[in-house]
Amino acid sequence: MSFHKDLKIFEDLYKEHFAYLSLVSFNITKDKDMAKDVVQDFFIYLWEKEEAVNFTISFKAYAARAVKNLSLQYLEKHKTVSLEDNKKNILPKMEEQVIFEKAEENKKSKIFTLVDKIPQARREIFISHIVEGHSYAEIAEMYNISVNTVKTQMKRAYAFLREFENSSTLSAILYFLFKN
Repeated sequence: MSFHKDLKIFEDLYKEHFAYLSLVSFNITKDKDMAKDVVQDFFIYLWEKEEAVNFTISFKAYAARAVKNLSLQYLEKHKTVSLEDNKKNILPKMEEQVIFEKAEENKKSKIFTLVDKIPQARREIFISHIVEGHSYAEIAEMYNISVNTVKTQMKRAYAFLREFENSSTLSAILYFLFKN
């Protein structure tokens, strides 16, 4: 079969087979737009290379095989680009996560160092409340002291820590550091 760049014959082939060939491509690509692009590329190729194309089988069989191969090539090319794009997107996000985690570890380390500097009795009360989650009344009972003494010791512990960190940063760090 040959159409010698006869536009009418070419248009008829296009109209007759476009939907079928799009389905062939769609079964491989699973993307309607990509499938249409592949079929259009096939017809462009066919128009440009018409002299070199000899159909020893029916046009429909030839076109289906060609579109199937083009679809597979298109997927392979798209897959490679997609993997490269994913690497470009994933690596910076991973680097950001590592930087964030290092910053958090640095902040935690700083808080632990500061907490270690709190006088021992005050530190035990502070840790009992913040880390272990005991209420002021429970702490008062555990240490055989008044609830007001627990409040005073907590207030002094926070004041000590605030000297070294601004209060919003300190609150955020304590929340993330000791949340369950």
